[in-house]
Amino acid sequence: MTKIYMPSSGPDAWKQFLAKPDLHWAIGYSARTLANSWEEGPDLPPEIRKELKPLIGDPTLLLAIPEHKVALPGGGRESQCDVFALIRGADQVVACAIEGKVNEPFGPTLVEWLSTPSPGKKERLDFICACLGLTQPLDLSIRYQLLHRTASAVIEAERFMTHGASMIVHSFSPERRWFEDYERFIRLFGVDSINGRARIGLPNGKPLYLAWASGEQRFRAG
Repeated sequence: MTKIYMPSSGPDAWKQFLAKPDLHWAIGYSARTLANSWEEGPDLPPEIRKELKPLIGDPTLLLAIPEHKVALPGGGRESQCDVFALIRGADQVVACAIEGKVNEPFGPTLVEWLSTPSPGKKERLDFICACLGLTQPLDLSIRYQLLHRTASAVIEAERFMTHGASMIVHSFSPERRWFEDYERFIRLFGVDSINGRARIGLPNGKPLYLAWASGEQRFRAG
C-alpha cells in the first residue's frame, strides 16, 4: 500500500478508492453521503466536533484520508476505514477511524463471521481482543465490523504515536438505525455510554474515545 496521498478535488474524488465504485457510489448511500459531508468545509463536520468536544476538548482536523486501509493479523482483507483522521484536541492528538452509515447495517455478527472458522480468524480475533482489552468469549451478537474498525484506530494511534484513539460512527439515519448494535458493542468494555459517547482505557495505557455522530440529511441528496 502506498504512503503517498493526493489532495482531494472534491467529493467525487472519493469514488476511486471504493472496493466496488459502481455499486457503492450511489445517491443516498453512506460512501457518497459521507464524502459530501466531509468536503463541506475545511474542518471537521460540526456533528463530529460536537461529539468529540466533551471527550478531548476543542477538536480541530489535521488530516483526513478517505477509504484508509489498515492491515490486521490473520490474513484476509484489511480494515478499510471510511475516513481516517488525525484530530487535535485541547491537549492531545487522536487517531480516529470514522464508520459512515445511512441505513446499512454493521455487517455480520460474530456468530455469523465465525460460522466458517479458520486459524486466521482465530488469530485476528485474539489480536483484536488483546488490542482492545477484551476478554473472550465475547457476546456473539456483537457486530464484527465494530471490533475491527475500532482496532484499526488503535493500531494507527500506535503508528502515528498519538495520545489516544477514537472510533466514531457517523450516521445519517434519521431513525438512528443500528444504534442498539453500537450500544451493545460499548457494553463489552463494562461501561455505559452518555448519549453514545464513552471513554475507555486501553491496555497500552492510552484512552479510546467512542462516539455516535448524527449527520445532516441534506448530504444524502447530493
